[in-house]
Amino acid sequence: MCGIAGLLGRSADAGRGRRMLDAIAHRGPDGVGEWSGAGQDGAPLWLGHRRLAIIDLATGAQPMQSADGRLVVTFNGCIYNYPELRAELESAGAVFRTRSDTEVILHAYAHWGDECVHRFNGMWAFALWDAREQRLFCSRDRLGIKPFYYRTGDDGTFAFASEVKALFAAFGDRARVDHDGLRQYLTFQFCLEDRTLFDRVLKLAPGHSLVIRPGDDAPLVTRYWDVSFDIDEDHSPKWFRERLRELLEDSVRLRLRADVPLGAHLSGGTDSSVVVGMARRLLPEGHTLHTFTGAFEEGPQFDERRYARLVAERHGAVGHEIVMGAADFGSTIEKVIWHMDEPAAGPGVFPQFQVSKLASEHVKVVLGGQGGDELFIGYARYLVAYLEECLKGAIENTAARGDYVATLGSIVPNLPSLQNYIPMLRGFWKRGAFGEPARRYFDLMDRFGGAAPLLDPGLAIDQERTFDEFRGIFDVHGAASMINRILYFDLKTHLQSLLHVEDRTSMAWGLESRVPLLDYRLVELMASVTPRLKFENGRLKHLFLTAVDDLLPTEIRDRRDKMGFPVPLPAWAGGPLREFLGDVLGSQRARERGVFATDALLGASSGESAFGRTTWGALCLELWFRQFVDGDGLAG
Repeated sequence: MCGIAGLLGRSADAGRGRRMLDAIAHRGPDGVGEWSGAGQDGAPLWLGHRRLAIIDLATGAQPMQSADGRLVVTFNGCIYNYPELRAELESAGAVFRTRSDTEVILHAYAHWGDECVHRFNGMWAFALWDAREQRLFCSRDRLGIKPFYYRTGDDGTFAFASEVKALFAAFGDRARVDHDGLRQYLTFQFCLEDRTLFDRVLKLAPGHSLVIRPGDDAPLVTRYWDVSFDIDEDHSPKWFRERLRELLEDSVRLRLRADVPLGAHLSGGTDSSVVVGMARRLLPEGHTLHTFTGAFEEGPQFDERRYARLVAERHGAVGHEIVMGAADFGSTIEKVIWHMDEPAAGPGVFPQFQVSKLASEHVKVVLGGQGGDELFIGYARYLVAYLEECLKGAIENTAARGDYVATLGSIVPNLPSLQNYIPMLRGFWKRGAFGEPARRYFDLMDRFGGAAPLLDPGLAIDQERTFDEFRGIFDVHGAASMINRILYFDLKTHLQSLLHVEDRTSMAWGLESRVPLLDYRLVELMASVTPRLKFENGRLKHLFLTAVDDLLPTEIRDRRDKMGFPVPLPAWAGGPLREFLGDVLGSQRARERGVFATDALLGASSGESAFGRTTWGALCLELWFRQFVDGDGLAG
């Protein structure tokens, strides 16, 4: 887990490169390295690395060069199956000089070429220079756990880095807004596919590789992996449960590989509780497992410590807790946005930032439950979408045809899961009912839905274009059922925003975060499961819960009130943060942005529902403008 950066072209000098590494120094407090070379045409090349040492502490420094000098790589992440790959490569004649997973990448590329990425189980973003082939080969892991950004300067120099701020450090210019990215953000509170909020800055999409040669005008980007919904009708529910459990345990086992102390995030929900339970069973006897939990004192819906304590006590873990308040938010949020590079999808980034800081004081690696909601069908909005489908089937008397994962009668016992989502239901049905599936799920994902009066009258937002872009992801991959189309969209978009948060909040404190529920083998298995089994009768996480029942206390398994990591920002907006929000959102700079109707926005902020996202989206965007577009940087 580290920070990487590189330059290829006329401006690829070490001075620029070092400025890039300085901008992301927080990602690698344990070491810094650089390598310079040139292509056959004389085009200079520079690769840099900031190291967070997790595996092979003594000899794993980067950038790392092959023994014959042909290859050099700078790598961020972890290849969890590196011992198995090393053994296979050694049997083919490879000679290793280190114990690191980085050297496995070098030998794997030398042996299999670009296809080596299919052999990796892990999280990664790397750039590998091949002197013989005169090409820079870059790759990002299948699910997008590790970041990779790139841009081309005015002189044609290609630059890449783990964080966007390093790209601007390289060229010494100021960020400009990508207006299509802004349009997407104002709908989803994240950007789609390879787009960012920064003009001329792109991100390498998950499951993609990139190749650029000296003199190329632009890189060639190709997809090497995608989710395929080829439904397996041959195996029984029992087989799927056992296979899911087997893969879950193996995924956690692989992610316990480290040469430093590790712990786990623990929220009190099913996903993190399962990860903690499995980790405790797989760790060697005598190993202390530390868990980390955050809470607010504004009400029980913001405090899940009692559930986290149940899990920690059951598995003999040492629990650590942090309680946060409005003052912490006001004093920290600008630093959070600076680390994020782009506005974050949801205020949960703030407590995650604080909990990561707590974890970094005790361990160097944490496991977490990220991805479980997307993979196993855990979000309440999935139930909302299917509730409407069930109503439609009942009214039209078509439910008996077998087209529905659940019927109205079968889904009713699971509706208490929506007890905290009445505002979502009210807003969803206010915007229509029984429309095409893509349009209805778009309405659920529209974070500023119904908030047009809060936008500046002069701001032209082409919502139909945004919907077309949404539908291009939602409908194009061949999944037959609505639930699989929903899952595909969320894996490709919403999950990316959460992994963005996961990466930045951990790396801000020199902490490696591992997400065992996003092992690609689990994703492929769940994509093959018939929707009726994984979402039986509308029960959220049905197959997952049946596979891990023994790991969960009854109080957690039967919970109907889990809300993610809610933050009492709307309550603070009318109280202790009222002045802070007024100073930011009501400032002259904010008024002159031409994005929000300021007075209407401030009025809405004071009356927003407990889990609303409008105040957060506007605050996050304005702070981003100040730091990156206005050039304020990180205050203090």
